[in-house]
Formats: sequence, C-alpha cells, structure tokens
Amino acid sequence: MAYYPTFPPDLVQAQREWNRTYAALAQQPLRTAALRRRLQLLSCRLASHPLWATEAGRSAAARMELRQQARRQEETGAP
Repeated sequence: MAYYPTFPPDLVQAQREWNRTYAALAQQPLRTAALRRRLQLLSCRLASHPLWATEAGRSAAARMELRQQARRQEETGAP
C-alpha cells in the first residue's frame, strides 16, 4: 500500500468541490436538482481520475487520504 503525501491539484480541488456541494445539498433542500447534478458530475470526475489506475491509487487508503487532505485544506483555508 502506497501513501500519497500529496495528490494532483485537480483531484484535490474536485474533492473539495464535492465536499462543498454535498454540504450545500444537505442545507438547501429547495435546490436539490442542481446540486444533485453537480454532485454526480463531481463524483464522475473523481472516480475517473487517472490516478486511480496507478498502483498506489488502487487502495482504499489512497481515497481516504484524499478526503482527509481535502478536509484539512478546507479547515486551514488553504487554496
């Protein structure tokens, strides 16, 4: 199992957008159609990223680490 200290910026950005969209969906029930479409688009973008086809990207731990890195960046206000 490989550990990714950093992920490609586009992948982290997609995860951060996914997190924000998911949170907005939970808070704005009247805008569910647009938010659900956005969430689906971001989910496809995340799932089809080329990183997941690499040896290190095949582990569930890599996906979890991506989520954790995205959350940490959100919490610290990192770009």
